[in-house]
Amino acid sequence: MVPQQSPAWHNARMTTELAATVVADVRHWLEQAVIGLNLCPFAKATYVKEQVHYAVCGAQTEDEALQAVHDELIALMETPMEERETTLMIFPAMFDDFLYFNDFAGAADDILADLGLEGELQIAYFHPRFQFDGTEPEEISNATNWAPYPILHLLREESIDRAVETYPEVDDIPDRNIELLEHLGVEGWNKLGIVTRVSADEWVKQCPVHGQAPADDAQDKQEGEDHHG
Repeated sequence: MVPQQSPAWHNARMTTELAATVVADVRHWLEQAVIGLNLCPFAKATYVKEQVHYAVCGAQTEDEALQAVHDELIALMETPMEERETTLMIFPAMFDDFLYFNDFAGAADDILADLGLEGELQIAYFHPRFQFDGTEPEEISNATNWAPYPILHLLREESIDRAVETYPEVDDIPDRNIELLEHLGVEGWNKLGIVTRVSADEWVKQCPVHGQAPADDAQDKQEGEDHHG
């Protein structure tokens, strides 16, 4: 007789499996767009050295999400740079609305300030429907900040300073990216195959328990699938 699996075990397993899919989608976006199109000239080295930490946050309320931001900021500061240079906080369970996420990113900046980490860390953000002021929703220039899921990027100021030293034309990057994307076009962007395979509704249905997914387990599982794929 096969023993019955407990709901808690099922939730943990499903969370890990869904988180692995989320991480795989984000890694594909990094490889095809951020690195592949050279939207960020500094990203490749950190990615290749596996110094990116993928924190898949299963929060389903803003309070839970803000607590996760607080915890990840502290964790980044407490982890050696050679082990974790940067963190991508991924929110598959909420923030479908870009304006809501935009406000949330402001609240995340407030937490950074409250922790006294200004000058140490910065927060950038990405979203499937990211939209710059003065642009239309589908305007391709917005693709510089499009991503498969809502993402907060926690960066070390030291990394930024080092990147600027090695890439003195850093102020030219935004204009160069817009020119590149306008040449690529929406059709070219779509050919990159950037997809969102886990919807917020699916995450909530499969993983009703709130909180942080075991991101390291998810990353290990996803890398194993890459190895055997």
